[in-house]
Amino acid sequence: MWSAAVAPRRVLLASPRAFCAGVERAIDVVDRALERAGGEPVHVRKQIVHNVHVVEELAAKGAVFVEELDAVPDGGTVVFSAHGVSPAVRDEASRRGLDVIDATCPLVAKVHIEARRFAARGDTVLLVGHAGHEETEGTLGEAPEQTLLVESAADVAALDVPDPARVSYLTQTTLAVDETAEIVDALRARFPALRGPGTDDICYATTNRQEALRAVSGEADLVVVVGSANSSNSLRLAELAARDGTAAHLIDDVGELRLEWLAGAATIGLTAGASAPPRLVDDVIEALSGLGPVDVEVRETAVETVRFGLPPQVRAAQD
Repeated sequence: MWSAAVAPRRVLLASPRAFCAGVERAIDVVDRALERAGGEPVHVRKQIVHNVHVVEELAAKGAVFVEELDAVPDGGTVVFSAHGVSPAVRDEASRRGLDVIDATCPLVAKVHIEARRFAARGDTVLLVGHAGHEETEGTLGEAPEQTLLVESAADVAALDVPDPARVSYLTQTTLAVDETAEIVDALRARFPALRGPGTDDICYATTNRQEALRAVSGEADLVVVVGSANSSNSLRLAELAARDGTAAHLIDDVGELRLEWLAGAATIGLTAGASAPPRLVDDVIEALSGLGPVDVEVRETAVETVRFGLPPQVRAAQD
């Protein structure tokens, strides 16, 4: 197997890739919260972002990751993850006097605002997303009695709404652009009066990484996506390449790269989900270089200049 994997290769490096502004902000929030705490515990509800390496590195610095608030002592400090939380979680934190630092991505917060606005005007809100994902659960919690989850176009026919003339839709920010468009088209066909957000809910980083992948997958014999299995945007990248007809594998890091995938793969498309550290991509290139000469070609489809401000509680920690 080793001999079959040894060969010169071309690596088509998708750009943009890896960390987005929302992820960088969330990590910075935890880093600054730890500095502000001066050795006192800083709890983080759920994974701050969906990447095992990020979580492990922050835990090594002292962050305490918990599943729910009942693991945080009364009056303790807790960081809400980039995926957002429901009003019920916020209410619980307030009742228990927790010191809350909110690392919710501003683009996720936008969807929460839209959910409240649509529900307040009396609409049934159709949320396109994946059941069980933390972002979806948080958004559903804004108006649970008026919100229905739609996971696929096949779900649309079975939807039962009180008034078909008062229906709105929202989407999870990390979905596949093409699949989401199919679902929204199905919703519009079923509910002609359907209203939606003023701007797309799928975030710029998700869209950019999917477009960048498409710029390399057509020429590649194999696509490697770096990201954790619970990362929605990373999973969508691997699925997108597969739908386009290219063999694709999602790996947490270079340790999961398998030699048998590389046999006969002269051109490899390489990218990383928005929650994956850039260094993990560098590790893959280094490993491939150990199997023969590698010619790296960057395919850039967009330049990202977005930056998000920090919550006021930690803004002054280093400023």
